[in-house]
Amino acid sequence: MTKVKSLADLRKMKEGLESKLNLREKSNNPESLVQIRVAMATCGIASGAKTVMEYMIDELEKRNIEAVVTQTGCMGYCYAEPTIEVTLPNQDAVVFGYVNEKKANEIIEKYIKNNELVDGIIPVNYETIKK
Repeated sequence: MTKVKSLADLRKMKEGLESKLNLREKSNNPESLVQIRVAMATCGIASGAKTVMEYMIDELEKRNIEAVVTQTGCMGYCYAEPTIEVTLPNQDAVVFGYVNEKKANEIIEKYIKNNELVDGIIPVNYETIKK
């Protein structure tokens, strides 16, 4: 745990905790937010899903994009790990495969911000994880 050495450190800590709490409160109505699910089964973790998830969380926060990023189990696309499912408000979910930090950046910039499709979509008979 980080040591608090000054009032500025305490304020910084408070801001970080408030932003995490704010995200949790918004997750009560996730349909209105971008939802990202990162496949974190063994094959996903071994392929770098943890790094992708951390990158997505950090970059979405830096870019002030309101989103809920969660982890899920196996999506059944082990050959394309790391995989993520992105659901934009009022749209069907899209699954992306072979996601690294570069691809995650492209997904944020093109798909999430501008609703432009990018390479890496897994089109094969996909149904959302919720079903």
